[in-house]
Amino acid sequence: MLLRTLASVVLLLVSGLIGWRVIAPTEVLAVATTPYPELAVRSPGATGHTPVAPLIVDGRIRVYAAKHQVKADGPVDGRTQYTARWSLRRWPQQLSGVVASGTTVVTRWSDGELVAIDARTGEIAWRQDGPAGPGYTGHRTGASVVWAPPGLRLAAGAVLASDDQTLAGYDVSTGTPRWQASTTSSCAGGFTTAGGAYVCEASVYDGVTGAAITTWPSGPWTPVGCDSESSNCAGFRDAAGQGWLAGTSLPPQRAVALDAPGATVAAGVIVTALEDRVVAQDADGAELWTSWTGLTRVLGTAQKRVVLLTRDNTVISVDPRTGSASGSFALAVDDEGILWKPGAFRLSGDHLAMERLLPNAPDDPESPVYYLTLDTVIIASL
Repeated sequence: MLLRTLASVVLLLVSGLIGWRVIAPTEVLAVATTPYPELAVRSPGATGHTPVAPLIVDGRIRVYAAKHQVKADGPVDGRTQYTARWSLRRWPQQLSGVVASGTTVVTRWSDGELVAIDARTGEIAWRQDGPAGPGYTGHRTGASVVWAPPGLRLAAGAVLASDDQTLAGYDVSTGTPRWQASTTSSCAGGFTTAGGAYVCEASVYDGVTGAAITTWPSGPWTPVGCDSESSNCAGFRDAAGQGWLAGTSLPPQRAVALDAPGATVAAGVIVTALEDRVVAQDADGAELWTSWTGLTRVLGTAQKRVVLLTRDNTVISVDPRTGSASGSFALAVDDEGILWKPGAFRLSGDHLAMERLLPNAPDDPESPVYYLTLDTVIIASL
């Protein structure tokens, strides 16, 4: 009887220890043990595909998001996803968002902690307490966490973190707090301009100082020409639908050509994709070129060129001033098919990453018939 009792006590203690090791808060950092990859220089074309969405950093590594982990692999032009070069796992915190500036990768977590990682080594560069972040929203590929991170933006050399009541700016390179402002819930989904402003639904802030800007056209505002979904936007439309350029300084510049609902800014020109052609104009509406007959989508800017995607998933890079093509290729690896529906995407430097969806995919990333394949994210050099 005594032996059975002792055995039961030992089992309970062991079970408790195992349970504690599983559920106890912990942080695991694995730094890089191999050399930093060389800069990938490739001719234009698709290079590979991965099951999760990469944030391409410094043209050398790919950073991925998971619910409790951020990790990186390389090289950028690898045909598939490889063993992680470095990783950071925080339990039970969830990864809210990831942004990158140069070789600094800034991660935001559900407890509000901002952890910056040196992309070259995987070592922690700095960490700061910030506004509490939302939980993981990345679905299967993690695209929304690395390509459109909620409440995490870049502007004027700062990383800006927001929640329903607070907007705070931190120096990207050091993590030093720059400023903090009290806001309303409408600011949590704001965007930043390439000129250095943070724009909420009803207010605008200087990204350098946090000071409110009152000399701004009436909002709410709709961003266009952004690096990601809501950072470093080159322009916007105001409440009256009037277009403005915001790419060089805080005072925006009126751009009549940007009034058109389908117009955007790419490589410094205003580009509009119409049903039968693409038209490029300057800020005053003077036509620069008309080209590429047929339904074509404007993806954005890469290597100071306008990047287009045709209906048959062909990528075309054109000169922003003349419209002449510098290269085109089918967005497929080897003999893969191109009959798929474009999903979320991100242009990073001279690379493109894009989700591939089934042609009749429902509007639900959790659906089993949403993504084209397991390795649904295709990566290309531009």
